[in-house]
Amino acid sequence: MRLASFQITNFRSINDSGLIDSSRITAILGRNDSGKSNLLRALHSLNPAEGPVEISPIKDFPRHRRLEECTGDTPVVFTRWSLDDSEQAALAAIFPRAAGVRHVTARRGYAATRTGGLEGLAPLSLDVGDIKGKVRKIVPAVKAAAEKVAEEARAALEQEADTFDAAMIMSPDHVRWSAGAVQAMQALRKALAAAGAELSDKQDQMLAELEELALSIADDEPAHARARAWVLENLPRFVYVDEYPALPGRQNIAEYLGRQGWGQLTPAQQSFGKLCKVAGLDPQQLHDLLDRNDQATRNQLANRAGAVVTAEIRRLWKDRPLKVRFNLDGPYLDTLVSDPDGAYDVEVNLDERSRGFQWFFSFYIAFFADTRGGRAEDAVMLLDEPGLHLHAHSQADLLAHFEQDFGNQIIYTTHSPFMVPVHRPDAVRTASLGETAGTTVSNTAQGDERTLFPLKAALALSGTAVEPAKNVAGDANAKTNARMAGTTAGTASEHADARLAPVV
Repeated sequence: MRLASFQITNFRSINDSGLIDSSRITAILGRNDSGKSNLLRALHSLNPAEGPVEISPIKDFPRHRRLEECTGDTPVVFTRWSLDDSEQAALAAIFPRAAGVRHVTARRGYAATRTGGLEGLAPLSLDVGDIKGKVRKIVPAVKAAAEKVAEEARAALEQEADTFDAAMIMSPDHVRWSAGAVQAMQALRKALAAAGAELSDKQDQMLAELEELALSIADDEPAHARARAWVLENLPRFVYVDEYPALPGRQNIAEYLGRQGWGQLTPAQQSFGKLCKVAGLDPQQLHDLLDRNDQATRNQLANRAGAVVTAEIRRLWKDRPLKVRFNLDGPYLDTLVSDPDGAYDVEVNLDERSRGFQWFFSFYIAFFADTRGGRAEDAVMLLDEPGLHLHAHSQADLLAHFEQDFGNQIIYTTHSPFMVPVHRPDAVRTASLGETAGTTVSNTAQGDERTLFPLKAALALSGTAVEPAKNVAGDANAKTNARMAGTTAGTASEHADARLAPVV
């Protein structure tokens, strides 16, 4: 399933966000304290990895409203999902009337219960004329057959024919009608068998078709319920991330294994486990090799792991080429980083690198491990202000990393111009906070000057980059910029306007 849109209501600063369109990568821009984080937190509550729990009215219901207004049914999250071909087929197999359904919905309120739904479901309809036509042929045939049986069985058979005739009269409640029709047809077949009477093959076929129709209608609501349950069972998980646990540059392998056995890993040790997964290291194997005093094999494994991680870091971290090396010191594993092409080729522990690089390294390790066979595989990633500690160019690299290296849907908040995907205007949303309206989101980049400043600055930078090249690509970029900038009000600054002028 792919998240097509979502809407948040009655949650913290949000009275009604409006329907927010979602693409593969969705960026939500907004000034500080505009409610961007609240959007992600509420959306996450629909299907977190640990399962949905009740939302606290005291903590999360809008503070300016009376608490008595909030009940378990007060809506919080509404989502709309698109199905691929295989999912459409699976849904139709459960509920035949859902054939052709391409979108499903899921919602929740303050209670922990969730509700699934099917969008565009064909109405339950019957061909009343066909049913009447078959009944008009079956009833006389049964009564004609009754004339040929013993007198003691004739009255019972004729009575069941009349009961069948009355039960087949259509009522507005199709499900209730089907229950009575099934019962009447079963009684009619028993009466025919008891009397030793038979219908012609054609009449028997018509009765079988009516039975099949009535049974399918009787099973419609149970099948519908199974389909709604299927929607909830197949919802992708939401993973919300606002901080990334630090990845210490030195880890005690024996201590890690001990705490792992007890299920008591610290956040830092969990990150170390992810590092080992990404690097292709097995902590238990390293521990066993130490017990056997096989240092050569340990070092070979560490060298290979360093080469693997270095190749990925150099592909993703464009600031300058770095080298990652893992050093085994008894029970300890050190993560060391150096600048082999720098003026000073000094190797230091990961803990001593810049905060920006530590953040990026931890992000890479966590995402690579979680999205490839981990808890976040096929999950919708909700990232709150990612890359705050990164240099502007590294933020742009991070955005490219989102687009090129992950198949997950990613929804993130930002106020950095370098995290705005100006080449994909359909992916940009803006969040604003009104005094009475609360937090609302626009799908067409609308808002006040502070809200739109990152977008306008991003467009200005993008325009500067393509201005010297008077080619088709530049023209296309200019049209994209104009489409996005056309919805903004006012100017970010005289400087931004001056740089925007050539491309809009």
